[in-house]
Amino acid sequence: MDEVSVHVEVEINPTESEDKVKRAVENIFGSIPVRIKPLHKGSLLVAGAKGLEALTKLYNLLRRERIRDSARRVLFGGLHGNMISFYLNKQVAYAGHISFSEAVAESPLGPIKVEIECEDPRELIDWLAPRTA
Repeated sequence: MDEVSVHVEVEINPTESEDKVKRAVENIFGSIPVRIKPLHKGSLLVAGAKGLEALTKLYNLLRRERIRDSARRVLFGGLHGNMISFYLNKQVAYAGHISFSEAVAESPLGPIKVEIECEDPRELIDWLAPRTA
């Protein structure tokens, strides 16, 4: 598979621990390079990596949690050109699990926003979340 670029953004609310939010991201993406940007309220954790290695943990979690079919629907739903966008529940990620969420309102602390860019996103979705039936 060709070059894959993973970009992750998540707001860190003033009431949240930066370390816990960082752990939530690492639970899904492994040791991905992270930087923190200050915001008006709280801060923004931005993480990014190139290559399939950045998706290996997500790949394994989708199998362990047995949610490939729903993941496949979400990934295809977020497909635009060469970009796949989706959101993950921050609290669930901190617990080491995966739960897809909406951009707003579903999780009181805000979601983890994920963007994956590659030449052939359909091939990537087939790899990450192949049909089970």
